[in-house]
Amino acid sequence: MKLKRELINGFIIYVGIAIYFLIIEFSGLADVFILRMLNLFIVAFGINLTLKQNAKDGIPGYFTNLISGIVTSLFGAILSIVSLLLYIDYRGGNAYLETLSQGVLFGGGEINIVYYCIGLLFEAVASSAIIAFVLMQFWKNKVEVINKVNA
Repeated sequence: MKLKRELINGFIIYVGIAIYFLIIEFSGLADVFILRMLNLFIVAFGINLTLKQNAKDGIPGYFTNLISGIVTSLFGAILSIVSLLLYIDYRGGNAYLETLSQGVLFGGGEINIVYYCIGLLFEAVASSAIIAFVLMQFWKNKVEVINKVNA
């Protein structure tokens, strides 16, 4: 596991998510739920990039690579959530938060910025683990083949 690689690819995830959400926000499509869920492809791209680089460098170990993918995604998610927190505060705080469409975990009731961001963090942790696991199923055989060739 190369922490520098995870941080760089996590930053790529962050930039991709930030640009994507700014585009849908300013185009007036931020309340379309399916568009908000498409950021998973950006996360998958970043995790896949990390796993691909790990395979190229011959980094062995299923769990090492799995944790590497999760760390990559979580770093991008944490940066994105911090930026969202600042963006919501900039746009008016709780008043702006009420205009956002209700997300997966938020079925109504009184919510504030901190609870919203904590809920997003839980979603990010779950999606990070799931996407990393799915991509590891794809890469696990490729890493074994690459390690045999390099041996």
